[in-house]
Amino acid sequence: MAFRPLLTRKTLACAAGLGSNGGIATSFRGLQTFTLPDLPYDYGALQPAISGEIMQLHHQKHHQAYVTNYNKALEQLHDAISKGDAPAVVKLQSAIKFNGGGHVNHSIFWKNLAPIQEGGGEPPKGSLGWAIDNDFGSLDALVQKMNAEGAALQGSGWVWLSVDKELKKLVVETTSNQDPLVTKGPSLVPLIGIDVWEHAYYLQYKNVRPDYLKNIWKVINWKYASEVYEKECP
Repeated sequence: MAFRPLLTRKTLACAAGLGSNGGIATSFRGLQTFTLPDLPYDYGALQPAISGEIMQLHHQKHHQAYVTNYNKALEQLHDAISKGDAPAVVKLQSAIKFNGGGHVNHSIFWKNLAPIQEGGGEPPKGSLGWAIDNDFGSLDALVQKMNAEGAALQGSGWVWLSVDKELKKLVVETTSNQDPLVTKGPSLVPLIGIDVWEHAYYLQYKNVRPDYLKNIWKVINWKYASEVYEKECP
């Protein structure tokens, strides 16, 4: 039963940076399961930066698949632990990391976006704005850095703006596939995560990832990122 503490609601919520609306559901057979979180805006609200068709497919199909497969893997893990089946426990770790990471990452991603009429794209102010200027020189320099690293990422993955809560410093990182940011270091807290899997942009931008990266900043929710930053670096 030594694995059980790794899968508690509190631990997973903290690793994900999720709040009470982060898709955590009631218990199932004594096991916490997860649900698809609602979006705080309509599917078409981010147009023209991101089409409504992409948002609907991304949320209803892709994110839902991660949630479904995550719950399935957790149930299988619960059964394997109860049976003392160590090989099965080890085998399930990759599915838990991939699907759990997909759920964690997308739950953050939806909060990182906002319609223009609701403040999407408005530059960060206050302490986060000052930190960006201090650590990167300017907001434009940060955007260029994240766009370059996101465009250069081979295959699928994510590009992140995070704060190292121990060093009190902003950091840009990339993660492969659905690896959550915590895999790059336990002190890193995600502020902005941009999905560079093709399913996030292909229907609209085809294979031109740099155009997607250029336009997504028009709907980035800097207010949310600032709230997270101020909580971690008061």
